Amino acid sequence: MKKFPEGFLWGGATAANQFEGGWNEGGKGWSVSDVARAHFDADVKDYSKHVSITTKDIEEGLAHPEDEVNYPKRHGSDFYHHYKEDIALMAEMGFKTYRMSIAWSRIFPNGDDLEPNEEGLKFYDDVFDELLKYGIEPLVTMSHYEPPLNLVLNYDGWYSREVIGFFTRFVETICTRYKNKVKYWLTFNEVDSMIRHPYTTGGLVEDRFEGKNFEEVIFQAMHHQFVASALATKICHEIIPDSKVGCMLTKLTYYPYTCKPEDVLAAQQKMRSTYAYSDTQVFGEYPAYLLSYFKNNNINIVKEADDDRIMKEYPVDFISFSYYMSSCEAADKTGLDVTPGNTILAVKNPYLETSQWGWQIDPLGLRISLVELYDRYRKPLFIVENGLGARDELTEDKEVHDQYRIEYLKKHFECMLDAIVEDGVDLMGYTSWACIDLISESTKQISKRYGYVYVDIDDYGNGTYNRYRKDSFYWYKKVIENNSLDFE
Repeated sequence: MKKFPEGFLWGGATAANQFEGGWNEGGKGWSVSDVARAHFDADVKDYSKHVSITTKDIEEGLAHPEDEVNYPKRHGSDFYHHYKEDIALMAEMGFKTYRMSIAWSRIFPNGDDLEPNEEGLKFYDDVFDELLKYGIEPLVTMSHYEPPLNLVLNYDGWYSREVIGFFTRFVETICTRYKNKVKYWLTFNEVDSMIRHPYTTGGLVEDRFEGKNFEEVIFQAMHHQFVASALATKICHEIIPDSKVGCMLTKLTYYPYTCKPEDVLAAQQKMRSTYAYSDTQVFGEYPAYLLSYFKNNNINIVKEADDDRIMKEYPVDFISFSYYMSSCEAADKTGLDVTPGNTILAVKNPYLETSQWGWQIDPLGLRISLVELYDRYRKPLFIVENGLGARDELTEDKEVHDQYRIEYLKKHFECMLDAIVEDGVDLMGYTSWACIDLISESTKQISKRYGYVYVDIDDYGNGTYNRYRKDSFYWYKKVIENNSLDFE
């Protein structure tokens, strides 16, 4: 019988900005997500429409603090008031770990505050205590798509060097407060995502940089995050000596559309565009190909004297990543079908099925990704997001029969196990996205459901917020209990 390694960290993942709710309670300040409007009329393939934002859009959101219909991340799934119930459900499934994020604006409402918000700190104390009561290890993302909005409006987000200091103050505060409760940390969620949606992770709004090369602005902000991540790793190790700090990458896996050398090169270049960010955080320096890109595109990054040293001395301990789908790449895309994926539109692979949102389903791609990452970095890996977004139906008996999700997960788990047993990959654990239904990042819908637990609300916030176990809940419980797929 093939089993997963002893001590394998099974669990689930959420993010505060999509799950927590309580957006204007407990002294929390505005975050970038609180003014990110849903565009329910936009095609799911129109990713640019879903993530685009202007200063005027932000002002419109601030002018309507009562509007939770068009700003569904404000209410999320209301974990803020349901955390005990939700954690009990995780414990019932047998979770070994729970990946969550701390909302920066719940601790420092404006980002630049000198003192933290005690009520916010107390909330996470209560959450961690509840997790530890059940023996569930917290895996905490320090920044997951929720910079305080004040840092956007008064500092232009991560473009400002000052934000590094604000972030390290936040990191020192949470590491000191939770040093006896949290061992596993991630710095920035999908750090590479700033190149695709710069507002969400970097607090960058293009119309605020008139006359500047916006791509250069993005890379400057990225540099500040790299320095901040290294400093966060240093702070965490000093305050919590046995802590482990990881980076978090969007694992976008690209295949050449054909075996034409031009397509192979195009796919290789596309893969590099993702690896550039994990390469920098793992090796502690910019890869030569990214430096060449800067030079060839006249992108000038302003550094301070110690930046390179800081990045080199404090690399991450492990690599975590999201994996949902794979895509193809071609030198000439003329006439080729495209399909959406995790924050991208890409060439469709004719050999793969797609989800209801057009994401290509590729379990073997997960094994390929694990091997690529482990061969490249030779550091432990952690899958912290993977799952199937689907339109689940709650029956009159309050059940959800999601056999399609079970089949999706089973195939991915089989490939994970092959990567561990056959390929020698060091995989720390797996936290599926999202263990309890929440607001989708890309389209702001809850009808795109991922969880083992159904949350009774619709895309417009109507419903009871009651929780109901899906069929996948009981199946995943058996996987964790047996640490194996051989129980059927």
